[in-house]
Amino acid sequence: MNTQATLSEASAGDATEPALFATMSTMRAMRRLQPDPVPDELLDQLIQAAVWGPSGGNMQRYEYVVVTDPEVMAELAPLWKRCVDAYLATTGKYAPVGMDEAAYGRMVAAIEYQRDHFAETPALIIPCYRFPEPRIEEEGLQRYAEALGAEGTARMGRIQERFSALAEGSCVYPGVQNLLLAARGLGLAANITIWHLMLEEEWKAALGIPEDMNTFAAIPVGWPRGNFGPVSRRPVAEVVHRNRW
Repeated sequence: MNTQATLSEASAGDATEPALFATMSTMRAMRRLQPDPVPDELLDQLIQAAVWGPSGGNMQRYEYVVVTDPEVMAELAPLWKRCVDAYLATTGKYAPVGMDEAAYGRMVAAIEYQRDHFAETPALIIPCYRFPEPRIEEEGLQRYAEALGAEGTARMGRIQERFSALAEGSCVYPGVQNLLLAARGLGLAANITIWHLMLEEEWKAALGIPEDMNTFAAIPVGWPRGNFGPVSRRPVAEVVHRNRW
């Protein structure tokens, strides 16, 4: 079993940069996991890191399902396989434009390995969130319409579903990123997936998650097979637009 990585490993980059920068720059999606269990206290640290993340209005209406029981993981394995197979048959069938084919092939091989060994996953974390029903009075709606104007109000009516989904996501995903960073800092492998949403009702039924609770990711966690290393990302100069597009 891999021992917990030291923080010095995570901060082995430029001495003038905060250690967090080195952590972020080597936080690969690690899909090949050892079957050795992860201590509950480390998993609690990951959830603590997630809870430190911001949520809209500081409502903190998130919940985290943490699966470590091998029998439960074995029950989930067929669901995971169906979701991964659906992904690889459609969206994940071809490498994205501009991505090296060999690199994509290695990623798919890692996804298939994780699929075929999912029952051995030491821990799985499911972030959940239940957004409250908004309390808006008539006077508030009038002010809302006045602030946006007729055209803006009509536009919001058309994108309300997307707006609501992003509002919920913005309350969850900052915490998820904290969780992933904490995992890297502790020497644990983790990666965020949303493939379970293809069969979300079945996942919620298997885990006893209430119907009115939305799930936002399925994050396998364990000790890595292999080493962390620099991530491959587009350069800042290629993606930034200063002041205007």
